[in-house]
Amino acid sequence: MNAKSPFLVLKKDCGEAIHWISGHLNRSGLQVLQTFDLQAARAAHGSCSCPHHGDDQCDCQMAVLLVYGNGHPPASLVAHGRDGQTWFVLADSYPQGVDTALGDAIQKALAPHFLL
Repeated sequence: MNAKSPFLVLKKDCGEAIHWISGHLNRSGLQVLQTFDLQAARAAHGSCSCPHHGDDQCDCQMAVLLVYGNGHPPASLVAHGRDGQTWFVLADSYPQGVDTALGDAIQKALAPHFLL
């Protein structure tokens, strides 16, 4: 996994994909906390236009999830979705920027679904 390319792509809208990935991580004993939601932030600024869809039909979303494991600093997982598809990227490159045990736990929880 690296910080520039997604390690997982789901054919689900972003909200559904976040729910799905959070469930898999939670069942593996990890905790997930969403700390950013693009659509919530964008709502405060009505003049923002979408480069992909214009103003009216935008379904773009970006969310930042912190993934916690027992006794490890959290890993930042970024979800970017549009047009019914969501890409997931670890913001910190693994294994250098993410605690190795936590990175391994995330990988084990999601391994059957990895693209890479």
